[in-house]
Amino acid sequence: MAAGSQEWLYEIKPKAKFIDLNFKEIWRYRDLLWLFVKRDIVTVYKQTILGPLWFLIQPLFTSVIFTLIFNNVAGIDTGSVPPFLFNLSGLVLWTYFKECLNSASSTFKANQGLFGKVYFPRVIVPLSKAVSGLFKFSIQLFILIIFYFYYLYQGSDIAPGFDWFLFFVPILAIASIALGTGFILTALTTKYRDLSILIGFGLNLLMYLSAVMYPLQEAKKKLNEYYWLIEYNPLAQVIEAWRYMLLGGDQPNIIPLLAALGLGVIMMFIGLVIFNRTERNFIDTV
Repeated sequence: MAAGSQEWLYEIKPKAKFIDLNFKEIWRYRDLLWLFVKRDIVTVYKQTILGPLWFLIQPLFTSVIFTLIFNNVAGIDTGSVPPFLFNLSGLVLWTYFKECLNSASSTFKANQGLFGKVYFPRVIVPLSKAVSGLFKFSIQLFILIIFYFYYLYQGSDIAPGFDWFLFFVPILAIASIALGTGFILTALTTKYRDLSILIGFGLNLLMYLSAVMYPLQEAKKKLNEYYWLIEYNPLAQVIEAWRYMLLGGDQPNIIPLLAALGLGVIMMFIGLVIFNRTERNFIDTV
């Protein structure tokens, strides 16, 4: 066979392109992606007492606290949806967003030992976190469904929205926004370590602006001139649409949900460009 007709497995060449997403290489390492997913699921609670029960304890206890404080004390009205079920549905989706963002924003710093020893597409790590997070998300969603049927049996006036079969759209929007933002933040935290503290603090504040524990109509009624902070928050629109699809209630506008999904796709694209450019020399920084 002539030397010029041989197909090489790897080709070493300078990266001169400004935008180099290289999806072909990511697809070639798909087995490694699933290996990381399996590792995350199996080992995260392997040496704990309660194990996977932590998947359930955290949202359940937080929902109870939110119900006591925001609904019983602050008097936030959730309409025909029981307050506990209302809070749990928002927390399930918010928890997935928070974990995707946290894992993506600390990719280089948390895996510097691994990245310094062997080569593979670094974006595999945050992608595996997002996929393994779906396992935890599915368990929490199952618990949400159990409480849904419990309250339905108790006579609560709840029913899925007419577009319930599109429930995957809010999940895609949340995951894309979280990963896109995380890709951008990990490039910044690689150089400025104290930004990781700001991310944790900012996420705690962002939760209160994302309609996790209150409906948008209630916020519009009580916040007046400050309502725009929530109205233009894509996460609030996604969580509101997600809650309507599962529990019913006042039908939200579908346009903000589609806009949030489009924003997530754009942020994913921008984040991947920044992530790949940071990947080339991050080891010298960390």
